Amino acid sequence: MRKPTPCVATVEAVRVLAPDVVEVDLRMVEPAEFSFDAGQWVSVPFGEKTVRAYTIASTPRSPRLITLCADVAPGGIGSKWFRALEPGQSVRFKGPTGGFVFHRSDPRRVLFVAEEIGVVPIRSILTALYEGGFGRPAALIHWARDPGRLVYDGEFRSLGRRYPAFTYVRAVRSAPAGWRGDLGESAAIVDRLVHDVNGLVAYVSGGGETIDRVRAVLMAKGLDRKSVRWEKFW
Repeated sequence: MRKPTPCVATVEAVRVLAPDVVEVDLRMVEPAEFSFDAGQWVSVPFGEKTVRAYTIASTPRSPRLITLCADVAPGGIGSKWFRALEPGQSVRFKGPTGGFVFHRSDPRRVLFVAEEIGVVPIRSILTALYEGGFGRPAALIHWARDPGRLVYDGEFRSLGRRYPAFTYVRAVRSAPAGWRGDLGESAAIVDRLVHDVNGLVAYVSGGGETIDRVRAVLMAKGLDRKSVRWEKFW
């Protein structure tokens, strides 16, 4: 793992992906290139003892321009700051940080399970893997309360069309008529779709309750606790 270092960047673009989800492109200034592993995050200081973490949505293949994505619904100091970012603004942060990374040398089949904004590190991991020549099977179960909260849904559907080894399952708690995807709670969907855990490693990202429930389902099927990696967002 790389040691976190202080960095300076300039906001290049801001995009609203959903009512409470904002994506920001940062052009690196110091250093000129930012090295990180897909799935890691950076921390932004708000005073001596207050920091907020933001996951990197882009891949390590773009070290000069990195993309952060955040749910600003909580409305706290970090949410207000992130929502107010504008092109040209200078941003200071420290990174990279985090061990929620998948190494392509791991021979196991990989299952990703994401709850809403928890899909951001997985987007970085999957994009980096397949665009870097990863030909092995992988699956993503992406769950949200409703279809409007499935961030990057279009990208994952495109990834599935371009790379047959990648399986994408989108699922929601409730949806309007005509919804083409799964319905139900995340743990129940994992329980129904995952039959064989031999040679499997799972990466679960989102809220603490979802992580616990999905992990319990997988362990009940025989998966070792250490084979469930997780990243808690709230």
